[in-house]
Amino acid sequence: MRYIFDSPIPVKIQKMKERVRWKHPSLIQCGIDQTSLVLDDGNSENPEFSFMVIGDTGSKPSYGQHPQRLVAELMLTQRDECRFILHTGDVIYVVGSHEYYPQNFIEPYREFLVGGENSQDISYDRMTFSTPILPVLGNHDYYDVPLMYGFIAGTTLPLRRLFRYKDIEIGWHGSYQGNAYARAFLDYLKDFSPGEKLERHLNSHYTAKTNTGRCLRYEPGKFTRLPNRYYTFRYGGIDFFALDSNTFNAPSPLPTTKEGETERRKLEKRRHEIEQEETQILEACSRFNPEIPQEAEQLDALKSKLYQIDEVKIDIEKQLESHHAPPVDFEQLNWLKQRLIESWNTQEVRGRVLYFHHPPYVTEASKWHQSQTLAVRHRLRGVFDDVAETLGSLTQGRPIVDLILNGHAHCLEYLRTTHTGHGDSHIHCIVSGGSGRRPRRQREEGSELMETFEDATGSYSRKIADSFLFVGRNGYDTQKRLPYSFVRIDVRDGSPAKFIVRPFIKERFQGEWYNRELEAFAISNQ
Repeated sequence: MRYIFDSPIPVKIQKMKERVRWKHPSLIQCGIDQTSLVLDDGNSENPEFSFMVIGDTGSKPSYGQHPQRLVAELMLTQRDECRFILHTGDVIYVVGSHEYYPQNFIEPYREFLVGGENSQDISYDRMTFSTPILPVLGNHDYYDVPLMYGFIAGTTLPLRRLFRYKDIEIGWHGSYQGNAYARAFLDYLKDFSPGEKLERHLNSHYTAKTNTGRCLRYEPGKFTRLPNRYYTFRYGGIDFFALDSNTFNAPSPLPTTKEGETERRKLEKRRHEIEQEETQILEACSRFNPEIPQEAEQLDALKSKLYQIDEVKIDIEKQLESHHAPPVDFEQLNWLKQRLIESWNTQEVRGRVLYFHHPPYVTEASKWHQSQTLAVRHRLRGVFDDVAETLGSLTQGRPIVDLILNGHAHCLEYLRTTHTGHGDSHIHCIVSGGSGRRPRRQREEGSELMETFEDATGSYSRKIADSFLFVGRNGYDTQKRLPYSFVRIDVRDGSPAKFIVRPFIKERFQGEWYNRELEAFAISNQ
């Protein structure tokens, strides 16, 4: 049985547009750019600043502790020196349901919220951040549940036990195509009927100005809403671009050739194998008692494996169902292309940072080979190629963007692309998806990422990226280590900008929690 499902891309796009009243006449008349914000904290002109990056949080307590809370406590030691926090997606597991925001987001990050000392009184759709948390949507923030499964998972304890789960992280609700995330973080203009109330709201909060028009003013401690599911802001001379990769990650259709049919059979075989594995895990779950700490930890690992299997099944089914050209959010990709070109033609901009959920380059075992990974890579590569062609010599050999930040893979990883032959060459990438969900291992194939290309002579392989740091689950049995992480990034003065990356690790080993120290490293494109 499929426990979670993903809505079609056109549905996601349309639902999100409705929630922010995308290009409503009232907003057009006011000259409002719904993809920009100004972070008004009084420090945005300072060329030296720091920020934190987290991802794949929103998980329930485990091992008698809350790993996400332990990471948050470590983040508190850096809060006074950091201006904001970027969240790379999957804010809430397993299906982005609003009922899990209090336990899995508000409570762990209570010190970052206005009124957090009484976190139980904060509604998920009324959060105001004292320290900005600027997220993007992850796949789990879009997931939903079948109606019957929602009933079984959300109803009485006996029925949940019958279904071989206890305290399952799904409950009654799904995300309703990302609605819970939208109410938690976006400026939900759908709540304002057109007319005086909408106009008054726009005049109160869309008071900032950029070269693209009026835009939303994000004021820490007062009004902390985002204008859209993808957006941009400038801070300290750095342009930040937040993307929704869920709407351009659909795999290309399998070819209608003999090779394509062979690949289809492989996928169907793989789906059958993991469904059998799923049945075995469910049977194993019924043998553990969640009231016994050691067995509860084993049960947690099994449930984590079940959710991972569901993700793999969704990825396989997306490939099997793709008979025609997949839906692609070209509106967002064209926006990114134009904004990157504008950024490069703006003298005051010293660097560019992209952040979104699905990593185009990663060596985590469950993500590096996914069709969605390749789809995101190819769609962004197309954007970077177009930008590079337009800019010509203006880049002076620098990469199109200085840094890409992602989640999705439950690890901390630092990679750099090689000369790929495309506009995505020599880009630094950090995957920060280990901030709360159970960490996963690195693939066995090693740290070099290879890709197959086609030309007139046939196919050939080329190295496209190297992984220089990977922090994820490692070891087995008594030597098993579970590291949870975030990074602090310090931006230095100068052009082009220099970034200092400082990893922070909270690791569980042999039943105890430890702070694991890693050396900071510099990223520069000078």
